[in-house]
Amino acid sequence: MIPSEAEAAIARQVAAAREPLLVRGAGTKFGMLRPVQAASEITTEGLTGITLYAPKELIISARAGTPLHEIESTLAEHGQHLIAEPPDLSLLLGTAANTQTLGGVVATNLSGPRRVAWGAMRDHVMGIRAVTGRGEVIHSGGRVLKNVTGLDLCKLLTGSHGTLGIITEITLKVLPAPEAVGTIAIPGLNAEQAVAVLSAALGSPYGVSGAAWLPAEAAARLPEPIAAGRSVTLIRIEDFATSVAYRTEKLRGELSAGEILDDTASRTLWRAVRDVRALPTANGDGIWRVSVRPSAGPGVLRAVEGATGYLDWGGGLVWLAGPANETTHRAIEAAARAAAGTWTLMHAPDSLRNAVDVVPPESAPLAAISRRVKGAMDPRGILNPGRIYSGL
Repeated sequence: MIPSEAEAAIARQVAAAREPLLVRGAGTKFGMLRPVQAASEITTEGLTGITLYAPKELIISARAGTPLHEIESTLAEHGQHLIAEPPDLSLLLGTAANTQTLGGVVATNLSGPRRVAWGAMRDHVMGIRAVTGRGEVIHSGGRVLKNVTGLDLCKLLTGSHGTLGIITEITLKVLPAPEAVGTIAIPGLNAEQAVAVLSAALGSPYGVSGAAWLPAEAAARLPEPIAAGRSVTLIRIEDFATSVAYRTEKLRGELSAGEILDDTASRTLWRAVRDVRALPTANGDGIWRVSVRPSAGPGVLRAVEGATGYLDWGGGLVWLAGPANETTHRAIEAAARAAAGTWTLMHAPDSLRNAVDVVPPESAPLAAISRRVKGAMDPRGILNPGRIYSGL
């Protein structure tokens, strides 16, 4: 395994470092989790380009600094797409649109509405190259759908936010993009009614790939408001045009409610849901996401005074915006714990991000494992220190 020139330069820089390093791609995820205190930075921006694309094999490999939109454009030319539907959180995080990189999306394990049906980003990462905190170039996984290569570092590094290694190249499984998208939109349901309907839809044989509920104030922020001052429950089906038409009609009939939105309206609508554009972002609010069992989602929405939000993933993902202070954060922590769920502080001023747990603290046994893994991958603790947990 011969490192590329840019990859080797990163490895040399890491090996020579004796102080903390801020690891970044395009820098579009700086506003997430905890700020990193580092004397210098290391970037993968120079690692660009698609290194392998085999449409018939449903495989694509690209260097970590490759802009995501370039990968999506290449796939679209062959009628394919990224399965996890990664969101563009530029509006939420206050960054430039269409600048995020493949490495950034994988390092943060970001997935969109399709995650409820097809799994998270980490489920589609088949191979990874990375530089460890020791300055060593490592490789895990492969370029075929069935590969057994020992310890699965792909899943370990995906979602590690640059704290275990600097991802330099990624291989992903891709799938044919749907010819058409249809949406059943049901206005006027409350959160509990909506979750019941979404659960029924997801349990149906019609292949639902998106299931969300937006209260009236969130629905009004959609590019094309469709509920006229009411909440809206959204159910998506993707496939061949004739199949989408048949299945949306059948499902609407079984649900005895809703209107069917066409392909153009559906794509616009779900892009807005994917990119969290239904939350207020102009008044300096903090942004949280809470993951719970779907039936607990409505309760989390109601539990946090002063916060507004909506439900995705059939009710299992709660997006919340509220005052960026410790009172709101503690209320969200309490609501998540009461529902046996987890939370992530997605965006807030540095003062809050430094003062609170941005994700739930690990139990003592799990924390011990995390320290051992960190010690093996980054023994000097120089890669994005404190990004996820204080002191780690």
